[in-house]
Amino acid sequence: MRVMHVASEVAPYSKSGGLADVLGALPDALSRLGVEVTVVTPRYRSIDPTRFGFARRLEPLRISLAGHQSEVGIYEGFGSAGPKVRIFFVDHPESFDRDGLYGPPVSAGGGDFSDNARRFAILGKAALAIALDPKLNARPDVIHGHDWQAGPAMLYALDPSLPWAEPGMPNRGAPKTVFTLHNLAYQGIFNSQIISELDLPGNLFHPDGYEYWGNVSLLKAGLALAERLTTVSPRYAREIQTSEYGHGLDGLLRARSSRLHGILNGVDYRVWNPEIDSLLPAQYSADALAGKRACKAALQAEFGLPLRPDTPLCGSISRLVEQKGFDLVISALSKILADEDVQYVVLGTGDPALERALAEMQTVHPKKVSIRVKYDEGLAHRIEAGSDLFVMPSRFEPCGLNQIYSLRYGTPPIVRAVGGLDDTIVDFDAHSETGTGFKFSEYTPAALEETWRRALRTYRTVRQFTALQKRAMAQDFSWAASAKKYLDLYRS
Repeated sequence: MRVMHVASEVAPYSKSGGLADVLGALPDALSRLGVEVTVVTPRYRSIDPTRFGFARRLEPLRISLAGHQSEVGIYEGFGSAGPKVRIFFVDHPESFDRDGLYGPPVSAGGGDFSDNARRFAILGKAALAIALDPKLNARPDVIHGHDWQAGPAMLYALDPSLPWAEPGMPNRGAPKTVFTLHNLAYQGIFNSQIISELDLPGNLFHPDGYEYWGNVSLLKAGLALAERLTTVSPRYAREIQTSEYGHGLDGLLRARSSRLHGILNGVDYRVWNPEIDSLLPAQYSADALAGKRACKAALQAEFGLPLRPDTPLCGSISRLVEQKGFDLVISALSKILADEDVQYVVLGTGDPALERALAEMQTVHPKKVSIRVKYDEGLAHRIEAGSDLFVMPSRFEPCGLNQIYSLRYGTPPIVRAVGGLDDTIVDFDAHSETGTGFKFSEYTPAALEETWRRALRTYRTVRQFTALQKRAMAQDFSWAASAKKYLDLYRS
């Protein structure tokens, strides 16, 4: 079986969030099951293809948008795990040779690029051109799109005029389509004028297609028209069919519920494993936790906090937005700092108001709070390893990966029981001595504060906390089981 993934970011080449991690690991896990996997993704300015051993093909692709012909360069190589996953970088400088994946950096004003619909239409056209080019030998049985940026590819794949038929294989028609929703909050909504500008099929611009209140929703294109739908955890698959979490698309998702599957994201333990993590100052395991103590001291020093080995060090790595629960964090933490011996470090960027609130907290409590407003992959690993507790109280969370990383790094997470957070974390129970983290349900500062304090009390009960760490580190959320579910879905 051949599967082509179309995605706007793929680790380690480009990354803004968990989507990249999924595309960095799932294709390799599928290849281990015998699937021939191709990944198509943009070549952004930040990517140096030669660094990863990619070669530029001499002949460019020729694609057409609204009657205008364009040439698109192609870099071809193999995934970092070995020659099992073919990866194509779509090199279109007009679209992708700029700072930022989806918009300029916050320092340059932030926001979204005004031509994002066109940029990812180019990606979709290029993916189909790669699939149809006999010289590339990349024709898939399934095209698997991810999030709204792959919506154009889903639409273009429906074009009945595409020459999918192959000599001697009369029963082999157009590829089937699978669409994965990683976060329903990002819907790719644009003015309807892009229909003609991007050659989108006008006959599908209606409420049962990609029309959304008179506009185009490229996310809805995938949700309404792909033959199978997935999202990234079983609970999130149920949540998005409700008005509370459906972002206006719950009716569509209920109507297509028989085609919707919640498949939990996995983790690449070749990258996220404290026993082999080269980004840490010391490695460690569940049976040898001394290295974790060394990581904590190094993290305190890196963030300019007092080196206090017995003070609980809490960490967060996140986009600083309301979805991630930072309005709760700021409210609850202000009370906790008043009477608890605790330290808190944060890595992330996002809402300027939340950034300012955290910075002010750091100014008031310089020996307890320290933030870094940036993206830093190495520092993310060191926070996972050096923290004692990980704070992730999301308003909603399709899957989440950091709480799973935290388990393996012996950093019990404090989470809200939603989406993938609920699917992956078992609440600690002191009486039965079970659980892998700390959960709360109500989206209120008081609920987070109570759970945070409960986690701090557990930390100070050394025997219970060490047993909790070891249970957490024993959890297995590798990609093998999830990849098998995707393969079963493709076969269906």
